[in-house]
Amino acid sequence: MTRREQRNNIFRILFKVEFNSIDEMDEQIGYSMDSLTGINDSDRAYIVDKTKKIIEIITDLDDIISSVSSGWNIDRIGKAELTILRLGIYEMKYDEEVPYKVAINEAVELAKKYCSEDAKSFVNALLAKVEKQA
Repeated sequence: MTRREQRNNIFRILFKVEFNSIDEMDEQIGYSMDSLTGINDSDRAYIVDKTKKIIEIITDLDDIISSVSSGWNIDRIGKAELTILRLGIYEMKYDEEVPYKVAINEAVELAKKYCSEDAKSFVNALLAKVEKQA
């Protein structure tokens, strides 16, 4: 499984945070992993580990989003866009294996796949602001 495929699966699990409580997420992660076929143990461990790490600091990630989204209350941001931003910011700030440019590009690619046409520009702009703060 490529990193892009892993990231896509992490996004799909993280999206469930919007519809489930944090306490329910271990169960949701399990359901999601059970539905993936042909996944090896290494990929499974990477997806579960990274997803759990993001969920643990979701409040911090939301604070960062709020600090760069002037004029946009976090509640106004679409659920898919918010999930993509959380994943992108996590990769930029907390995952040393992912260069900033890669994190931003991959977030934009997720926005192209899961969001409206305007979302890719929105995601790109907010993540660029996060990069400038670093």
